[in-house]
Amino acid sequence: MNDLSGLKTCGVGGLQTELFLKGRLRHELREEEKQALEDAVAETVELAPRSLLVERGERVENSFYLVEGTMLRYLDNSRGERQLVGLNVAGDFVDLHGFPMKRLDHNLCSLDRVVLAKVPHKTIANLIDTFPHLARALWFSTMLDAAMHREWIFRLGRLNAEGRIAHLISETVERLRIVGLYDGKDLPVHLLQRDYAEACGITSVHANRSFKTLRERGILNPRGGGKVEILDEKALNRLGEFEGDYLYGVGDLAPDTLEDR
Repeated sequence: MNDLSGLKTCGVGGLQTELFLKGRLRHELREEEKQALEDAVAETVELAPRSLLVERGERVENSFYLVEGTMLRYLDNSRGERQLVGLNVAGDFVDLHGFPMKRLDHNLCSLDRVVLAKVPHKTIANLIDTFPHLARALWFSTMLDAAMHREWIFRLGRLNAEGRIAHLISETVERLRIVGLYDGKDLPVHLLQRDYAEACGITSVHANRSFKTLRERGILNPRGGGKVEILDEKALNRLGEFEGDYLYGVGDLAPDTLEDR
């Protein structure tokens, strides 16, 4: 939405971009690069739950960094049925690929109340010209999106309903753990069962049955309103065949530098 209707300016204490690449390669960024990224924020805005930020095909001149909350990427079919194709948590740029593309090929909306830092594309261009090492970090963040999209394809193609839900929750838990937002018990991302259905290619009825099965197996405790308590994370990971190394935080795929060798 080019007029930013539905958004309101808000104040945020502390650094707004402090979670960018936290747990991955943030240590690689020099202090001047961190400050340049912080200074690139034109304003901080708030978006109400279940509100559209960017519609597929509209021209964009800003990218948004997620300070607080959860954003969803989705596509609609000809009957208006929604398929979730991505999820963003705090610390992510939700539409950085809109910088070179100038349009998104999907819709972008808030799940809950979100706080977003708006970064104009002209400012991003200046960052890239001035700080090539930071430009590589921004590129790295878009590659993380691509890695997750490939994993979502695997999930839809090779897992049953319970496995798909387990994998989605495992991935979300690990992403939140990397940026220090998971307490080891309660999932702070409150997706409803219809959201899980739309992300996992199943019906809401099937999602409901799957959650019942996961509860009966002592893996999860759904508590209504999208709240989920993780009872057995190891069993959850096994069921979802989840290995989080594709998130490039820890494991065999974890990078150690943004520099060329």
